[in-house]
Amino acid sequence: MTTARLYQRPKNAMQSGRARTTIWVLEYEPTEAKQPDPLTGWAGSGDTRQQLRMTFPTLEAAQDYATREGISFHVVPAPERTLKLQAYADNFR
Repeated sequence: MTTARLYQRPKNAMQSGRARTTIWVLEYEPTEAKQPDPLTGWAGSGDTRQQLRMTFPTLEAAQDYATREGISFHVVPAPERTLKLQAYADNFR
């Protein structure tokens, strides 16, 4: 049986916008370890499901898809946003 994780994409730390942070992502867990290729040294495996990433508008839609397809899953909660409230005058103290 295949397993997957459901999570929300975090906000990009390099930008102030929060685009696509409400989308839920279904990503398969790796079934075999990656091993280095003897010729190139690149890491790879025969598991092609690691390349697959599906997006859903809500958590319920992602859970419905996983149960309908017989995929066991676990939900990774989104990290809580912490706001650092600071005044411009604090730069000169």
